[in-house]
Amino acid sequence: MIDGAGVDRKALEALFGWYEAIGVDAVVLDAPVDRFRAPSPAAPSIDRRSPTRLPAGEAPPAAPLAAPSVSGERSRGSEVDEVMQARAEAARAATLEDLHRILDQFEGCALRQTARQLVFSDGNPAGRLMLIGEAPGREEDAQGKPFVGRSGQLLDRMLAAIGLDRSTAYIANVVPWRPPGNRTPSPLETEICKPFIARQIELAEPDVLVFLGGAAAKAITGSTEGILRARGKWSTYRAGGREIACMATLHPAYLLRQPAQKRLAWRDFLAIRNRLEGAE
Repeated sequence: MIDGAGVDRKALEALFGWYEAIGVDAVVLDAPVDRFRAPSPAAPSIDRRSPTRLPAGEAPPAAPLAAPSVSGERSRGSEVDEVMQARAEAARAATLEDLHRILDQFEGCALRQTARQLVFSDGNPAGRLMLIGEAPGREEDAQGKPFVGRSGQLLDRMLAAIGLDRSTAYIANVVPWRPPGNRTPSPLETEICKPFIARQIELAEPDVLVFLGGAAAKAITGSTEGILRARGKWSTYRAGGREIACMATLHPAYLLRQPAQKRLAWRDFLAIRNRLEGAE
């Protein structure tokens, strides 16, 4: 449809949707503007015929003020403070409801400023299986629930294949806010959010913990192995005095890009079912 101004509205709406998906959140002008420094007044002209002399009665132009520097030590100290604040806030939660409320009010992570809403969890917190991804995407940010887009639909089918669904499993992410444009969370953002997902695991008390993708496994266990080497291996995660059987498997988004690898994920999910049934 083209309006009176000759604008294709459907094309324009599609363009805006694409901008939103890649994280565009500001309009720029034709010429660049440095918004971090106030515009300085024009310097008085100097008589170029005599470099050492100025017009009568005119003072030399003031040297521009140097921007205050922030030392590396101060930056690191500020980051440590943010992580320590997150640990203290997470420790206050006595229940999952407490943790949800605390996270919803937590302002120590900049991601909450760009996300639509907190994506805390979905499924049954009393379920014996807990699955953890890295961070929400666009659909998750819109609905406020993890794994509801294409990846989530595949995850639902994977769970159904072993006789489970969201009424018998609990789903969360390491980072509960969507990074702009679905970018990878920064190391600092992940570090700030880690105390909250650790407390979430403690309060949910699952019998089996599954990390969906290498990023989630690395954030929670510190594993440095690539996901193709790490997947399918049982280990132990200690939380709140309990030892929880845990395993990393391939992320559903990866499986959508590499469908031939679904056979590996199927092996992992069979092993998960056997562990839940006490066969391993």
